[in-house]
Order: sequence, then structure tokens, then C-alpha cells
Amino acid sequence: MSEVLNKLLEENQKYSDSFGNKADLPTSPVKKIAILTCMDSRLDPSKFAGLAEGDAHVIRNAGGRVSEDAIRSFVISYKLLGTNEWFVIHHTGCGMESFTDDVMSGLLKKSLKTATYTESGWEDNNEGPGSDAGDSIDWLTISHTEQSVIDDVNTIKNHPLVPDDIVVHGLLLDVKTGKLKQII
Repeated sequence: MSEVLNKLLEENQKYSDSFGNKADLPTSPVKKIAILTCMDSRLDPSKFAGLAEGDAHVIRNAGGRVSEDAIRSFVISYKLLGTNEWFVIHHTGCGMESFTDDVMSGLLKKSLKTATYTESGWEDNNEGPGSDAGDSIDWLTISHTEQSVIDDVNTIKNHPLVPDDIVVHGLLLDVKTGKLKQII
């Protein structure tokens, strides 16, 4: 067993020991909200949005982008679990701003191993093999953070499975201050 897994299981034991009656929380979010945000480890939605367990659905992916899977999650959250207000929250300093689809595809063609970020951008270690399967993926990179929030909110609002009465907000979290700024 890995050292990382052992530590994770130790921490889980502490969590489990104080779990209490959390099993009694409803499956539907108490605040009737769903949040889409980035998987960046610097972001803690429960802290920046003042949430407790059971308050909200939190959907996370690279960049907090509105992918088909994010839409799927939002629609399930609404249709089956009653959320009626959704939040798209991107953040400053997002890694999705540091590359393009072409850069990602090119890196993957050279090697499937972890790349390195340098002063001149992403560099591959060339420890192949690589794959061209990345050519067919829309990596949903970000070239302008505020515009990406606007685009994602509009994608949600215009999706045929999203009812008109769902309220959708777009915000930007400043990773240097922790403050949220409403964009749309």
C-alpha cells in the first residue's frame, strides 16, 4: 500500500470517527443551489461560498467549464433534486489559461507522461509513447477569464434541457484575495 493511500485512510478514519448523523442529511441540497467551479486545489467551495455539508451540489472540472458532463450534472441536480439557482465560478490564475488545444494535443502526441511548465511554456519530457487521441478533444481552454464566465453562463441558459426559470450566475474568484466578483 502506498504512503499516500495510508495517510488518506488515516485521515478518513478521523473523519469517520466524528461523522455523527450526516447520513440523515437530505440528498437534495438544502440551499437549492449547484455550483460549477474549477478543480484547482487552491479553491475550497465550502469556504469561499460559506457552505456546509448538505447545502449545495458542487461540480468540479478543469477550469470550471460548461462541458456536456457539467450540463448533465446541472440537469440532474435540477430535475431530480430540486436545485433552482446555479453558479459558474471561474478564478484568476487558472492553469487553463496556460495552454491551447494545439499545445495540449502536441504534448500528448510526444508523451503521455507529465509535462513541465517553464518560462517559455509547457515542455514535454519526450518519454514516449504518445497518442494523437487528444486531437479530437475540446480541452475548453481559457483565453480571457471573464469572457469564459460569460460564455459558459450563456451556454447553460441556451441549452435545450435547461428551463428558463433557472437562475444562473457567473462569478470570478480572485485567488490572491479570496473575493468573488459577479461577472454576469
